[in-house]
Amino acid sequence: MKKIVITQSNYIPWKGYFDGINQMDEFVIYDDMQYTKRDWRNRNQIKTPQGLVWLSVPVEVSGKYFQKINETKISDKNWGKQHWNMLKQNYSKAAGFNETKDAFEELFLNNNFELLTDANQAFLQRIMDFLKIKTPINRSEKFELHDEKTQRLVNICVDCKATDYFSGPAAKAYMDETKFAKQNINVHYFDYSGYPEYPQLHGDFQHGVTILDLIFNTGTNAVKYMKSFQ
Repeated sequence: MKKIVITQSNYIPWKGYFDGINQMDEFVIYDDMQYTKRDWRNRNQIKTPQGLVWLSVPVEVSGKYFQKINETKISDKNWGKQHWNMLKQNYSKAAGFNETKDAFEELFLNNNFELLTDANQAFLQRIMDFLKIKTPINRSEKFELHDEKTQRLVNICVDCKATDYFSGPAAKAYMDETKFAKQNINVHYFDYSGYPEYPQLHGDFQHGVTILDLIFNTGTNAVKYMKSFQ
């Protein structure tokens, strides 16, 4: 049995994203897909005294209507410093901030990424290292990709010798599972319900914010509030 998740990269995503990776034998970053504006590819939310605020990586999109995620260029090299300043401003008083900030500060301050996909992967790997998630990462650009979207996923699964494919629950609405069945690949959907709350700053509890909120608030106890580690 080999379990695989194939999904687009997100910027500092929420805890459910990493719970999914932690259950897999392989994680394929699916950044050959078209870049979509106002999505999770280049942004995520943090909590502040004024409510939820977006941290967005600035990217070049003008006139590039059909560019892929892995072709999308970062447009301002100072974004990392700005994001780190925002994180410090809003999480410096969080219980786990001092014990965890060194794991992330250097990456924010000294990165020099040209492409969004490379920045996303670097942050994903750093967070995985902190959580001690050992799942290997691959990238879809290394595979020969089919034109039809579902068949693309099936072919990647076959190339990776996967027996079980996992996806977010939203994919149920459009996934053609028969194409997986023809290759004897089982399809599963993540269940994101039932997460416990953790001590969180700034108002009402929010599950869907960046995982850095969990890490800065709970420190090395972060995995106690994630389902895949139980």
